[in-house]
Amino acid sequence: MALPYIPETITVHLGRPDDPTARNVTVPFPDYIKNVASSEIYPTWPEAAIRANMYAQISFALNRIYTEWYRSQGYDFDITNSTAFDQAYVEGRDIFDNISEIADELFNDYLVRPGSVEPLFAQYCDGDRVQCDGLSQWGTVPLAEAGLSPYEILTEFYGPDLAIVRDAPTAPNLGSYPGSPLRLGDVSNDVRTIQLRLNRISNNYPAIPKIYPVDGVFDQGTLDAVKKFQQVFDLTPDGIVGKATWYRIAYLYTAITKLAELNSEGVRLEDVTGIFPDYLRRGDKGDYVRVLQYYLNAIGVFFTGEDQIPIDGDFGTLTEQAVRIFQRDYGLPVDGIVGPQTWAKITEIYNDIGAALPEWEAAAGAPLFPGRLVEGMQGSDVRQVQEWLNILSTDFPDIPKLTADGMFGPRTTQALTTAQSILGLTPTGFVGPITWDTLARQAARIQSQTQEVTP
Repeated sequence: MALPYIPETITVHLGRPDDPTARNVTVPFPDYIKNVASSEIYPTWPEAAIRANMYAQISFALNRIYTEWYRSQGYDFDITNSTAFDQAYVEGRDIFDNISEIADELFNDYLVRPGSVEPLFAQYCDGDRVQCDGLSQWGTVPLAEAGLSPYEILTEFYGPDLAIVRDAPTAPNLGSYPGSPLRLGDVSNDVRTIQLRLNRISNNYPAIPKIYPVDGVFDQGTLDAVKKFQQVFDLTPDGIVGKATWYRIAYLYTAITKLAELNSEGVRLEDVTGIFPDYLRRGDKGDYVRVLQYYLNAIGVFFTGEDQIPIDGDFGTLTEQAVRIFQRDYGLPVDGIVGPQTWAKITEIYNDIGAALPEWEAAAGAPLFPGRLVEGMQGSDVRQVQEWLNILSTDFPDIPKLTADGMFGPRTTQALTTAQSILGLTPTGFVGPITWDTLARQAARIQSQTQEVTP
């Protein structure tokens, strides 16, 4: 779940949703709006009426895209041209000049309810042959002739609690699915989206357990909720959020919250504000800069045999230089900014090293980070963490001793959180690359000191 954007293109199904013989056409979004407006309203209407109608048409289309109304039901298009369901679109039709000019100005503006971020499902009808609860297209004309502004016309139909978002950003229409399945151990904004949606769905389907905290960490509680959702809705209960599960959750969330209706519950800004950074650049500080530095150092050690930058959480000159070198070496735009494309390539190269040399030590004797470890996981990597924590407990008695059984349970979480706090790390309760590296180095330090004093 993210802030809305204006899609570069929109895919229109030229028929009813369930008509398999109808073609799909993909067109630039501004051209789509010009076509819809030219098909549904008259260019001779007062300009205020044309603009009011166009705001409704844009918002309607954006709501279909934002909620993924059709794609979440398994269709391969964003909207239809059937006026029984959507808006009129006539392939190849002529566009009126004045409508084209207004569309070029307004295509990245849309309607919202104050306090919500999703484009309003701006229901409308012609107001002559068909009546509805939303905007009356013919009804906009006398209001415009009476001197009302486009916004005043819109409030006559949608109520005074209405706002217009202007100059929204444009982005490719790629869909919300993150591209690869989400599973136990993942930590991301996409996991947080699933947690938020499942918690809301569970209000209507109480068999689905609540997930607390909503922190973007795919832990045991998230796994349990995903499995129960899959059982309730006849999906394979594997606890993995693949494309089918992702879009089934999206569809149920939209339906329950009425996001594709005029009386939507609304999506709040805090629900779409990511808790993990999408971009890192010079001047940024914090844990995610440390993660970046760790990955770059591990890659650098593998290829050059030397650490390149300090893992200090400060995105300064050395870090920016290392990012630029990485981008140059892997054919990426060399801007020194770590966006989604650079993040993906860094992660890919790091994971390739780990797959090729699973026992390789990244630096200073610290084993290569195997991937995030969270409560509910088990295996040799969890056992390694437990062993490190037990070594640390000899120096830090507040860290409880553990049975190194490879089972990441509540007691391991407690010991880990305590260790993170003592070592100056963010006490997340899961093992990321910086926690892994710090535990390894601290355990090695304690062991070396013990060996020095042993007679």
